Amino acid sequence: MKSPQRGSVEAPAEDAKTPRRTRVSGMDRALQILDHLYTTGEPAGAYAIAKSIGAPLSTVYVIIDELIEREMLSRRSDGQIWLGPRLYHYGLVYARSLDFLGEASQVMQDLGREIGETVQICGRDGDHMVVLAMADGPGHFRVMSEVGTRVPLNWTASGRLLIGNLPDAERIEIFRRSARASPTERAETDAAALSKLAGLAFQERLSIQISETDFLVSCVASPICDAAGACVATISIVLPEHKVVANPALYGDAVRNAAETIERKLGWRQR
Repeated sequence: MKSPQRGSVEAPAEDAKTPRRTRVSGMDRALQILDHLYTTGEPAGAYAIAKSIGAPLSTVYVIIDELIEREMLSRRSDGQIWLGPRLYHYGLVYARSLDFLGEASQVMQDLGREIGETVQICGRDGDHMVVLAMADGPGHFRVMSEVGTRVPLNWTASGRLLIGNLPDAERIEIFRRSARASPTERAETDAAALSKLAGLAFQERLSIQISETDFLVSCVASPICDAAGACVATISIVLPEHKVVANPALYGDAVRNAAETIERKLGWRQR
């Protein structure tokens, strides 16, 4: 018989008739518990949950206690387990996001038809701007960015607006760690200069970038602000450079009006 090589581990022989045991992770067990309560629509005891999902009772007890501690579950006075308040808060945020994208997308489509150019709704993903929704313009001009595209905040008009409401020191710190040279090498990378541009653009509710990300492509953006005044997203027009140079007021007014319309629809702006 050959000896196993050093550092190797011999797999134990398995009986073909013996089913392979699989380990279920703690995350999977937690989701099984939540799914069970969601599916049944009523509180349940730990024993009933364990029996339903086919998990050891001791394991279910530990996971339930951890989820209760984190307010993902709650224990009623009769000992029954039910969904916790943290899930409710998550649900509210998710519902608001659906309402936001629904209203914003409609305004985006209207603006695209009115102005005859590509329009995008963009949001912040950490140190990046991400395209959340997009309506292509009717012409032959096409932009490279699609829904889901992420680029550094300093590359775009929208990226600057997304942190324009933050304090200057915080903006500088964000740009200091995230600013990158753009493909055209025209995007500003100095953190202090970017912070100043972001603050001014937010105050004016208008940000314009010309050929900073792609040659001959420009973007005119306006912030969409919640009731507290924070920029939650932007709406922007992406168009050829020569058009915005020829008539910046036309596109600036259009995108600002669209942003205000979204805010009013969501109850974030009174007039």
